[in-house]
Amino acid sequence: MTAQSRVWSEPAEDDRELYAAIKALPPLIVRADGRNFRRLLQQDFSKPFDTRFATGMADAVTLFFQQSGFDPLLAFVFSDEVSLCFTHVPFRGRLEKLDSVIASYLASAVTLVLGFTEPIAFDARVIPICDLNEGLRAYLAHRQAEAWRNHSNAYGYYGLQTLGLSRRAAETRVKGMKAAEVHELLYRQGINLNETPSWQRRGMIVAREAYEKAGYDRKAERAVTVTRFRIVQLWELPLFGTEDGQRLLTRLFAREAISTRGTDVV
Repeated sequence: MTAQSRVWSEPAEDDRELYAAIKALPPLIVRADGRNFRRLLQQDFSKPFDTRFATGMADAVTLFFQQSGFDPLLAFVFSDEVSLCFTHVPFRGRLEKLDSVIASYLASAVTLVLGFTEPIAFDARVIPICDLNEGLRAYLAHRQAEAWRNHSNAYGYYGLQTLGLSRRAAETRVKGMKAAEVHELLYRQGINLNETPSWQRRGMIVAREAYEKAGYDRKAERAVTVTRFRIVQLWELPLFGTEDGQRLLTRLFAREAISTRGTDVV
């Protein structure tokens, strides 16, 4: 080899990592979905919806707010799906870090809360949104519509099984049915889909909500009122596409306008 020969060396490990250089800018959504949860929930859980499982999902997301080190603005939860909204993200927004850490934390939290003895997994994806007003509202309205479809199909699937269809046949049949046909089928069985619990139809929110707390400023020797934030679970949601839904989101966005906060849990 001559002095003029070009010296070759292996690229640094970081240079070979897929997606290492891809970064996501907030505001953004990280949506995590449970993997193969239907099989996991076949035993010990009511069908088509189970309050214990829903409570476990909400409590696992609350644990994420409390202990994960992330700072989501809010989370929308239905079934085994969690959409976390962020206005600030760690890891300099590195895509693979956000996806992997959030998915693994939620899997651990759900396992702890519900006491699963089998391994579980979530996948995750990052979804940019243009702003916290129209962008987030449109996203939540879309996922809430998916919650309704999931709710209708789940009731239809188990309703068909009560008529004697096998699991596979019921799954195939309900996929080919129109919404009105599912409604009629269930109505004949005494189930009105519009009267099922709200969290089944519209999902739940976990968020930090502002509240006023009386205090005393010893230095100024006067009573004061301060704004604090507590983690809340909202199980009765309006439709996000309505004025009531917009008012709820505006209220939950209040923390973005306040630089200092304390956090209590209720």
